[in-house]
Amino acid sequence: MHKIEEISTINGLIDRIFSYNPDTDFDLLRRAYAFSKEAHYKQKRVQGSPFIEHPLAVASILTEMRMDGATIAAGLLHDTIEDTDTTVDDIKGLFGDEVDFLVESLTKLGKMEFRTTAEAYAENFRKIFLAMAQDIRVILIKFADRLHNMRTLEYLIESKRQKIASETLEIYAPLANRLGIGWLKSEFEDLSFRFLEPRIYGELVRKVAKKGEEQEGYLEEVTEIIENKLAEASISGKVFGRVKHYYSIYQKMQKQRIPFEEVYDVLALRITTDTKSNCYGILGLIHSLWTPVPGRFKDFIGAPKSNMYRSLHTTVIGPKGEKVEIQIRTKEMDKIAEEGIAAHWRYKEKHAISEKEDKYFTWMRDLIHSQKDLPDAKEFLAAVKGNIFPDVVYVFTPKGDVIELAQDSTPVDLAYNIHTDVGHQCTGAKVNGKIVPLRYKFKSGDTVEIITSKGHKPSRDWLKFVNTQKAKARIKQWLKGEEREKGRALGEELLEKALRKHGLSPSLSKSPEALEAAKSFNLKTYEDLMIAIGYGKLSALQLVHKLLPESAEVEQAVKRESRKAPEEKGIRMKGVDNIMFHRSKCCSPLPGEPVVGFVTRGRGVSIHTENCPNLEAVTIDTDRLIDVEWVEDGKADSTYSVKVSIFTLDKTGVLADISAVISANNINIHHIDASATTGSQAHFNLILELKSKAQMADILKKLSLINGVLEAKRVRAA
Repeated sequence: MHKIEEISTINGLIDRIFSYNPDTDFDLLRRAYAFSKEAHYKQKRVQGSPFIEHPLAVASILTEMRMDGATIAAGLLHDTIEDTDTTVDDIKGLFGDEVDFLVESLTKLGKMEFRTTAEAYAENFRKIFLAMAQDIRVILIKFADRLHNMRTLEYLIESKRQKIASETLEIYAPLANRLGIGWLKSEFEDLSFRFLEPRIYGELVRKVAKKGEEQEGYLEEVTEIIENKLAEASISGKVFGRVKHYYSIYQKMQKQRIPFEEVYDVLALRITTDTKSNCYGILGLIHSLWTPVPGRFKDFIGAPKSNMYRSLHTTVIGPKGEKVEIQIRTKEMDKIAEEGIAAHWRYKEKHAISEKEDKYFTWMRDLIHSQKDLPDAKEFLAAVKGNIFPDVVYVFTPKGDVIELAQDSTPVDLAYNIHTDVGHQCTGAKVNGKIVPLRYKFKSGDTVEIITSKGHKPSRDWLKFVNTQKAKARIKQWLKGEEREKGRALGEELLEKALRKHGLSPSLSKSPEALEAAKSFNLKTYEDLMIAIGYGKLSALQLVHKLLPESAEVEQAVKRESRKAPEEKGIRMKGVDNIMFHRSKCCSPLPGEPVVGFVTRGRGVSIHTENCPNLEAVTIDTDRLIDVEWVEDGKADSTYSVKVSIFTLDKTGVLADISAVISANNINIHHIDASATTGSQAHFNLILELKSKAQMADILKKLSLINGVLEAKRVRAA
């Protein structure tokens, strides 16, 4: 399908739409173009061209998806509310409710105030995702907008390129894949790869082109053999070669830790036919010609992927002993594999999910329901991430019903998938008639029976192995209630002890005076006050001091308490006084990285990076999170220990080269150990003393350029 040349005029756009949908309201499109051009007439893109080029390009991409007139009109108008004086009422009055809904859904939350950029991005994505659930065309327009921005990303400064490319790779590419739009997912990935790893990308492009030249004759030979065999069997089918996308090649090299030369399926064959039965017939012919590679056959026709992808995959030992990957599918399956959900929304008046398609979107429905339990936008974004990756398993209930779950799901995940109460009361499971532990990871085809017990309660340990966001959200919700109750009870106990110690009645803890004093700490209710004391965000002594401001004894006690809380270098906490804190070893945050504080019991505040994977397991209650930031500590030589992992070819002198590069950058190696891996490779773990995030990025880049180094990366503790 791709890539169709972008259109640069409204007449060209209309001509293309006419070719697939002549009944479109073309007057609507002409008015939308004229309005957008007028609204943006003073604006220029970064490269200096008129801004109207962008909405026109977005509309052009939507025609590649063969979208309807309202969607394309919204594509032309999508930036008007955000970037010009245009209002929602203007759009509604001129272009109607349908176009207005699409445009308004795409408008960013620029007028809202957020504490962090990450929070703003997460909240914006939540709005788009919820609108997408009402009308899938919202995300299709967003895809087109992001794709054109990616295609012109070279005009932006480096920091913006990195940010936009990372977001695209992390969110938009997997979501396009989850919706079955294969061509879009691949282009998102390759463009992101190009800007995130330009050196590796350029080298891979060169190597793929060279391999294509080398194998062109071989693939022609294999194609001719297959075509002759199909003709003999009177089976219709078209055979053509395909080149694996650059990012998927890179992923395979990273995952298997192999050089490019060992990736055998850079070039592969695809066969399209007219019926499902012919797909299996062609598979039989292929396997009669060449020996199939064990473990490399996948039937996505019998068990389609969640994104509606259907195909047969097999790898065979072809002529001259070369491995050849072959995909077999019908033309309709091929269309769905490329266009996905976009194909299902064409020309539909209500743009609703049909009954037949509904099973493919249970994940979306679950997310919409779960967002009610995820008031924090960043948690919702994490839930989205956890649900848009496509690997799934299919399990059976004792009655024979099929349930689709994310890969690596456990009995606890299934229990919460059935009902929250079933999840809370889950004590075990039988898989294929045998008792299994709650950590058991399902395999497709398992028959599962959940065992429950009334009165049983969830365990915090479950968060270490459950895999679905639905289960995590329900467990956290229950634990949060338990945590808050424990915090409240402990707070009451600590405050009553402090009151008695200074000659005050314990009943004063629930008095109007105590609540009034609490307001000076930005606490609104009695429960908030007790929880703050119980969690350690506020000391009971500080509250007593507010109640007895004239007491010299209390004032001296507060001063002694404050002397017990030394600050760690370079960190400042906002809104919390007199609490010890330490840099967490699990993520080893560095100056320059966004950080957050977590109030522990007995060990003060633990400082984590915002994206620390371990933070999710402990932050049941967001009340225990506090804002922290890096500050200059006046010591130019302050360093922080960070673990780095390096994979190399097992060759003489590589360790000496690594040490030389590190030494040349004035970085101290605190510890080093080495080990051999399979396939003539070596693995080095180093603990480096680093000053900042920037220095970390710089040394990793320099290490990755060393001859023989396959990968250099930072390691975070489990």
